[in-house]
Amino acid sequence: MSIAEIDLHSALKKFFGFSGFKGLQEEVIKNVIAGNNTFVIMPTGGGKSLCYQLPALIKEGTAIVVSPLIALMKNQVDAIRAVSENEGVAHVLNSSLNKTEVKRVKDDITNGITKLLYVAPESLTKAEYVDFLRTVKISFMAVDEAHCISEWGHDFRPEYRNLKHIIKRIGDDIPIVGLTATATPKVQEDILKSLGMSDAVTFKASFNRPNLYYEVRPKTKNVDADIIRFVKQNEGKSGIIYCLSRKRVEELAQVLQVNGVKAVPYHAGLDAKTRVKHQDMFLMEDTDVVVATIAFGMGIDKPDVRFVIHHDIPKSIESYYQETGRAGRDGGEGHCLAYYAYKDIEKLEKFMSGKPVAEQEIGHALLQEVVAFAETSISRRKFILHYFGEEFDNETGEGGDMDDNVRNPKKQVEAQDDVKILLETIQNTNEKYKSKDLVQVLVGKSNALISSHKTDTQPFFGVGKDKDARYWMALIRQVLVAGYLKKDIETYGVLRLSDEGKAFIKSPKSFMMAEDHVFDESTNDGIVTNAKGGGAVADEKLMTLLKDLRKRNAKALGVPPFVIFQDPSLEDMALKYPINLEELSNVHGVGESKAKKYGKDFIALVANYVEENDIMRPDDMVVKSTGSNSALKLYIIQNVDRKLRLDDIASAKGMEMSDFIKEMESIVFSGTKLNINYWIDEILDEDQQEEIHDYFMESESDKISDAVEEFDGDYEDEELRLYRIKFMSEVAN
Repeated sequence: MSIAEIDLHSALKKFFGFSGFKGLQEEVIKNVIAGNNTFVIMPTGGGKSLCYQLPALIKEGTAIVVSPLIALMKNQVDAIRAVSENEGVAHVLNSSLNKTEVKRVKDDITNGITKLLYVAPESLTKAEYVDFLRTVKISFMAVDEAHCISEWGHDFRPEYRNLKHIIKRIGDDIPIVGLTATATPKVQEDILKSLGMSDAVTFKASFNRPNLYYEVRPKTKNVDADIIRFVKQNEGKSGIIYCLSRKRVEELAQVLQVNGVKAVPYHAGLDAKTRVKHQDMFLMEDTDVVVATIAFGMGIDKPDVRFVIHHDIPKSIESYYQETGRAGRDGGEGHCLAYYAYKDIEKLEKFMSGKPVAEQEIGHALLQEVVAFAETSISRRKFILHYFGEEFDNETGEGGDMDDNVRNPKKQVEAQDDVKILLETIQNTNEKYKSKDLVQVLVGKSNALISSHKTDTQPFFGVGKDKDARYWMALIRQVLVAGYLKKDIETYGVLRLSDEGKAFIKSPKSFMMAEDHVFDESTNDGIVTNAKGGGAVADEKLMTLLKDLRKRNAKALGVPPFVIFQDPSLEDMALKYPINLEELSNVHGVGESKAKKYGKDFIALVANYVEENDIMRPDDMVVKSTGSNSALKLYIIQNVDRKLRLDDIASAKGMEMSDFIKEMESIVFSGTKLNINYWIDEILDEDQQEEIHDYFMESESDKISDAVEEFDGDYEDEELRLYRIKFMSEVAN
């Protein structure tokens, strides 16, 4: 079917009201209209759906669109119906329809009214549907979200695997259009093979989104405060915050609301009515921020999302790319901020442990790419594009300075010799190790795999032990992006030399390596954290002054310093600079009564310090808590007053004893009295109580680990924690 150019443009104007095509759209549409197999790789926001919608409206017959999500189909059908006079122009055929509705769909197709039929892959396995579709004219078959076919895609669906055979059953010569928004070279190959369309013309748009700014920050325990500060700096702008769990979504949405941000939660656990309402509020700008699980965003066509925050790091670069791709679709600014802690990666690995081995291997390989992305110090844009098989040219590429690593470059060192050592070691081990094992070989640590290959007996074993494993891991990542190495996906990430890598061994040249970010608990990338792996101490000088004041006041009152405020509370003061009692009572572990009792000197000291040192105090840094635990706290206080057994109170709330003690500690540490003498008398005799009391009176620290050591195991951890609650209640409150 030949269509004059002018017809395509007038059709575009007539149906969609656009006066011109975007990017590759026009070439793709011509190819589909010509009846060729077509493969489209186009990032989110690139106008992918138009590539099959317009040809379907122009061509004779009905186009079948396979899509994995019912909600997405519904949105698309509504959108197509909106541009046509005829309601029957687009239909959905899935399990949600009753008999009458199914009959209507069939009639509309038979009468040539329906141009687009959206189906889930499962619907196509029903014999009655297949038999019916064989009797009507099918213009082509579009497989949307085609990466679902590949188990290397981040969103694999087994039911997609069978599509090739299903299409054959409906008709032998139906042209196929495969479309995906994210696909690594391996996944692309897989899609073409699985759909049996190796002859397809492939159209691949650039994955570069020059208007997006990429940033990764260390995830400390003050992450909520940091998010609130960021959102408030972007007041009035629309944003999405992604969390892994529904519980975290609810909590964070509440914290934002309490702190004056218009935010709503969105996850699959909410009823459909609430979900629709929250989605509409976001689209209609009645709320600024949606806090969501990844259930949110499919088919969200809001062009002016100005930031996407990942409270938890995603499972793959594809997911990250797709979710950040919801920012700045109108070409305006889009800030993509992710919080990273290796603990989150370990959590995701735990989730995978019950799955089949092959699936686990794939999951781990995808996760390691995410770790590499977070920890790398090279351009994040370069890293992402390399992952999707695209090179970024510093000279001509747009958006080259739009990420934290490029704007705040890490120190670079010459690593020519080390690159040679690395590449030679890969050569000497016959290209059989993945990054992790290769690093073990370099630093001279053996494991079962290495010793089974007898690599640990070779002269080059441990050739790089003057550097640590982290250094070699960073170098491998940068050498990969430079193109001297490739990862063999089939074997889950074994490293192979490229031709450039082999040439480098023969004649090495300069290689400037940037130091990686270090995201461990002790050195959170320039933020000092306390030994417990807690939050950031932003101001060491103030911390010292606060400790001195605490010591003086403790001496005057004849109590140990921790009775006044514990270390985590002082750390929080050094971060938030509270200058009145209300602000102080929002500091970690302080509370209203404690602020009143001990706080005057401390806020005076902070106020004076802020003024003398000309400190810009973040006025929004007093993060109000949601009081979501207040009902539980009240319950504990009332039942302790009634002298109920502590283990009974805990089990009534379904809590482990250690968690229950934690709740009591937070009540007492923030200044409220809890009289648990009746329980202490049951578990410790008078002499024991006196001994522990004297210890806490004379001790500089209230750390339980110190007390356990002091008493050399005479007391259980739990007994000491309970006595500390009694002690703090009587001496501090």
